[in-house]
Amino acid sequence: MAQATWNGVVIATSDETILLEGNHYFPPESIDHRYLRPSSTTTRCPWKGLAGYYDVTVDGEVNRDAAWVYEDPKPAARQIAGYVAFWRGVQVDA
Repeated sequence: MAQATWNGVVIATSDETILLEGNHYFPPESIDHRYLRPSSTTTRCPWKGLAGYYDVTVDGEVNRDAAWVYEDPKPAARQIAGYVAFWRGVQVDA
C-alpha cells in the first residue's frame, strides 16, 4: 500500500500504484482531489510526453507544482495516463 501525505493530511492511498523512474504514480480514483488545484505549469519528457501540474493545498498552505500527471502520454508511457505522482516535500511511503 502506498500513501502520499503532506502537512499531516493523506492526499492519496493505493495498492495499485505504478512505480516508474522511482516515482509512485497513483490511480486517479485514489486521489483526494480536494487537496489539488490545477497549475498552469507544464513540462515535456522526451519519452512520456507533456506533464501537467497541480498545487497541493492543505489548510491554506500551498505546495506549488507538487503533483504531476500525464493525461495523454506517449505510447511508451500509456500505462500512467491520468495517474498522479508527487514530489516537493509530499511524503510517499510504500
